[in-house]
Amino acid sequence: MAQSVEVLVDGGAASAGPPLGPALGPLGVNVMKVVTAINEKTAAFRGMKVPVKVTVEPKTKEFSVTVGTPPTSALILKEIGAEKGSGTPNTAKVGDLSIESAVRVARMKEDDLSGGSLKNRVKEVLGVCVSMGVTVDGGKDAREVQRAISAGAYDAQIQ
Repeated sequence: MAQSVEVLVDGGAASAGPPLGPALGPLGVNVMKVVTAINEKTAAFRGMKVPVKVTVEPKTKEFSVTVGTPPTSALILKEIGAEKGSGTPNTAKVGDLSIESAVRVARMKEDDLSGGSLKNRVKEVLGVCVSMGVTVDGGKDAREVQRAISAGAYDAQIQ
């Protein structure tokens, strides 16, 4: 029966050290081959934490690597060019996310968000912006933009 290991690694920069090495070592697989495969598959997410699942067949030592998408918050931070969210999101803002960027993040996270339509997924992304201290569309409060989306004000940008 295949065994799996789930870890959060830096995109394109995984190493044989913790958390991967100690988790994969007991499975008898070539850790460096796994690390190389992970780095190839996560190169596009360089600078972000990426969830990775490694499945190993114990008898043959063959493995497969499945890469998830980074958390919504990490994608937002990359879009706005910030290092981290605000510690006091109600008073201190760390950046501004454009509607186009919000749509791009919603499309990247399509399988992970629960919204049935692109419009609802964009509103979910904006909900994350609220808790991170990120304004939207030129300094507006994310909740205000969510209401405007519901009213149809951004239908041209969200298609």
